[in-house]
Amino acid sequence: MSIKVAIVEDDNEIRKNLSELISSQKDFVLLDSFPDAESFMKKISALSPEVVIMDIHLSGITGIKCIEEVKPNYPRTQFLVWTVFEEDDYVFDSLCAGATGYLTKSTAPEKIFEAVKDINEGGSPMSANIARKVVLRFKNDNRPSREIELLSEREKEILQYLSKGLRYKEIADKIFVSTETVRTHIRNIYQKLQVNSRTEALNKIFNKK
Repeated sequence: MSIKVAIVEDDNEIRKNLSELISSQKDFVLLDSFPDAESFMKKISALSPEVVIMDIHLSGITGIKCIEEVKPNYPRTQFLVWTVFEEDDYVFDSLCAGATGYLTKSTAPEKIFEAVKDINEGGSPMSANIARKVVLRFKNDNRPSREIELLSEREKEILQYLSKGLRYKEIADKIFVSTETVRTHIRNIYQKLQVNSRTEALNKIFNKK
């Protein structure tokens, strides 16, 4: 079944090009594209997108503020940030707002397609340089919170691999199980910790703000 995608991007040419890229893929259906957060927020209820490709720097409501306001009401909608900004504050503010992926606009088209599929399947795709920032953030982790005790040993092991930025298939190869088994473990982790993403799980376990 095709993944339902919406785009929020204020640059007309970039929005047009990205819309054409998404529409060209049989695995995606482009529901609509928007030049600002306000027009997107008015139509999200009717559209029910599965993945939203969201620019940060928008006129009016910013992309980060939009995610922060929309995500609690539409927890199943995944936000993939798409921006020129690589500064730490933008990255972590976006993730804390509820984004589950972060790509720079220099990302190649095939990587964008891969990221949309990955985020829809429960992953947290990030450009390589962004992933490094996240890994460094958690590398010097604090003492884990008590919530770690809720997890099985296997779930703790998988959480450690998640903190290193590994993808589901890479984790599966590390522990010699199927990707679907890893996905099941991660769903269980999210349920036990009452979170919806890799970033939220790591924030909760390692007390990151």
